[in-house]
Amino acid sequence: MDQSTYQVRLDWGVGGVHRVAASDVYVVVDVISFGSAAAAAVAGGGELRLDEASAPGSDGAEIATAAAELGHTPLVLAGALRNAAAIARAIKAEQERRGARTSVSVIAAGERPDVGELRFAVEDHLGAGAIVDALAGLGIDHSSPEAVAAAESFAALRRAIRHLLTASGSGRALEGDPRHADVLAAARVDDLDAVPVLRDGTFTRL
Repeated sequence: MDQSTYQVRLDWGVGGVHRVAASDVYVVVDVISFGSAAAAAVAGGGELRLDEASAPGSDGAEIATAAAELGHTPLVLAGALRNAAAIARAIKAEQERRGARTSVSVIAAGERPDVGELRFAVEDHLGAGAIVDALAGLGIDHSSPEAVAAAESFAALRRAIRHLLTASGSGRALEGDPRHADVLAAARVDDLDAVPVLRDGTFTRL
């Protein structure tokens, strides 16, 4: 369950942070909309504080907190479809800086409509897959079956991303809501060259 034999791992929710083997880098993927909001904020020169980022039904901020509290002080990044390639480049640079194979856990947020219940979210599956796919393109491709399945889903469905996000449970739940614009923005792929990194409870630009 810990996917420790693989360099790139994928799991879901706060539980996933603790299920996977200790990793050098954790990427929190919450496409609608914590990860997308963090990427947009730092791309614009701003920041995103964890204590201001929590939203009902989404645990991106909680996942980031759980990863940051791990004893080995990993690098914690916020990823989404919008900055998947930028995240991959940052991880590649971190590996080169370390001069050693760098383990990566991609943690998809999903949604929690009820306390204790984690719902699969297609947007986070695709967002995680986009990051794994981008890592593979840079030669970081010793990925677990869970990670590979997400990457192949993204590669096969890339042209339908906008439709899939707007038609998904998460997207439809925001129809008629002012936040529906966030869904359309979150469906953009690699339009932001910004990597949010968690430092002292705040995501800033790496």
